[in-house]
Amino acid sequence: MQDQTAQIEWRDGRVPVSTQFDDPYFSLENGMDETRHVFLAGNNLPERFVDGFHVAELGFGTGLNFLVTLKAFRDSGCKGVLKFTSFEAFPMVMDDLHAALRAFEGLPDDLALASEFPSYLDGPDFELRVIIGDARETLPKWEGQADAWFLDGFSPAKNPELWSPELMREVGAHTAPTGTAATYTAAGFVRRGLQDAGFEVARIKGYGRKRHMTQAVLA
Repeated sequence: MQDQTAQIEWRDGRVPVSTQFDDPYFSLENGMDETRHVFLAGNNLPERFVDGFHVAELGFGTGLNFLVTLKAFRDSGCKGVLKFTSFEAFPMVMDDLHAALRAFEGLPDDLALASEFPSYLDGPDFELRVIIGDARETLPKWEGQADAWFLDGFSPAKNPELWSPELMREVGAHTAPTGTAATYTAAGFVRRGLQDAGFEVARIKGYGRKRHMTQAVLA
């Protein structure tokens, strides 16, 4: 698969929807609250934040997860640097990314000030890296380890390659001891893939209309 720019259309004038995968980039109810419930609380954050804490993510999208996490890191009073690495096959053009983020108030403006897609973006208290390309090819080559994973690809039914058992094994191999992962989906094959990758998996209450989500801890 060649790297491509994300193709989107707008729902209600504010929610970007991928035309490649026919799936919205964030909850139609409240994207910020979804991130807090699924990815922060699902990884027991901000309680676990320390200097150098490393979040990795499958699917950068609009950058909303990064900004909500950075705000939580700053609000927690943790001193030091948050590391955030995301894997993205279809980067948004910056005009679309900026337009998507304008729907939210109270976020850090670190991406709003960026004129180019933030493959590398450093701030006084963060290091952001977005690795462009098919995660099935780029993640195995990554030399890092994450303390927490945000598994935020498009729906497993519409984007199954980002949820394959092989990729879940790579997630496990790139997770620090006792590291965690969380995702909005509770699909059985995703949970089994995480279990086979060495995680202890729990199905917990989901956000909004989603009854369940998945929380995982590396055994």
